[in-house]
Amino acid sequence: MAADEKAQAKTEQAKGKAKEAIGRAVGNERMTAEGRAEQSKGDLRQAKENTKDAFRH
Repeated sequence: MAADEKAQAKTEQAKGKAKEAIGRAVGNERMTAEGRAEQSKGDLRQAKENTKDAFRH
């Protein structure tokens, strides 16, 4: 299950980066903000998984 969560975190981060870049390219501030939010969500999920891994070992 941890691998699924890590993969989902990476996916969220990548989608967020793409959305932010597209938002900046077209001048859409809302899309840029949504992209940053998705990246943050992915970052938090990844941090949670890293913390769980640290306590397992």
